[in-house]
Amino acid sequence: MKIAIIGTRGVPAAYGGFETFAEELGARLVTRGHAVTVYARSHVVPPMRTYRGMRIRRLPTIRHKYLDTVTHTALSMIDAVPRRFDAVLVCNNANAPFAALPRLVGAAVVLNVDGLEWGRAKWGLIGRTYYRFCAWLAPRLPVRLVSDARVIASYFAQHYGADSVYIPYGTDALVVPPGAELERHGLQPSRYILYVSRLEPENNAVLVIEAYRLAGGLERLDAPLVIVGDAPYASSYRRQIDDLAQSTPGVILTGYQFGEVYRELQSNCLLYVQATEVGGTHPALIEAMGRGAAIIATDVPEHREVLGETGDYYERGSAEDLAKAMTALADDGPRRQAMGHSARSRALAVFSWDAVTSEYEQLFESLIRRSGRTGARR
Repeated sequence: MKIAIIGTRGVPAAYGGFETFAEELGARLVTRGHAVTVYARSHVVPPMRTYRGMRIRRLPTIRHKYLDTVTHTALSMIDAVPRRFDAVLVCNNANAPFAALPRLVGAAVVLNVDGLEWGRAKWGLIGRTYYRFCAWLAPRLPVRLVSDARVIASYFAQHYGADSVYIPYGTDALVVPPGAELERHGLQPSRYILYVSRLEPENNAVLVIEAYRLAGGLERLDAPLVIVGDAPYASSYRRQIDDLAQSTPGVILTGYQFGEVYRELQSNCLLYVQATEVGGTHPALIEAMGRGAAIIATDVPEHREVLGETGDYYERGSAEDLAKAMTALADDGPRRQAMGHSARSRALAVFSWDAVTSEYEQLFESLIRRSGRTGARR
């Protein structure tokens, strides 16, 4: 098959979950004999023709909070249509207005709707209204919808009558021994608490720092709090995090981390905190499970769906409850080990990238057969 992936910032991954998704899925499709093109934003991805066997198409965009994604996707579609791909995977429901364009030349189109983005504090009235419009529009297009969480699939079914295919996010489940990255930050294996997310209000980095302080911080827990991530569109919230970090001994801000560095940090933490509230499946949670981390997560349906009984939960919005969970788990080595083993076993059984790739491959092939195209590998 000749496949395009459109709607992300591009590969190699250097921003968030959709970029890692595009890289891991695209590279595996290539190893199975398919020709994969990933559309990338020129201000994010440096000049390159290929990466991990994928062809890279770098195009410009308007670098603006509300326009970056949609203008790049519009240009990508204009470029993609005459190239006559067999299948086009569109990431992010914000791109719904452009998703059906490849159908004009007979391509099968799959739209991964992601989460309920209008719940994010970074979006004003215009952004929230646009996302809700896209959620209404997507089920009315001649494309196949995919949800990476059953909670999101249920929402679209209940509110829009949409039938979507459930295909989860994946993990490579690689456990990396301690090395240079830990040394660079002065960290010791199993002696730091890890939080990973974009630093936006609904992801609750401030709450995690407050919980760390309530738990006694570095003095009581004998483990620094490492915060991985950044906030391109939440500068005031980021400043609040910076101020808290500077006034709280033991808090380390690393910025975005990807690849081997990211794997090393996840593989060697004392415990991992997933504090997000909005969205579907959060990639960092599945990745932490795959690396055998002992996990504490916000008690929301999306996390229960992914983590099951293999982690601990704290009451949504409660720094006090999270502090109690941190203290209890930090003090119980055997339980942490058992939790990490269970989480990794669940990740391997349910969320492997190879299984995810097979599901997308089968979906593409079934849609191509229905359209009457051969979908021959090229």
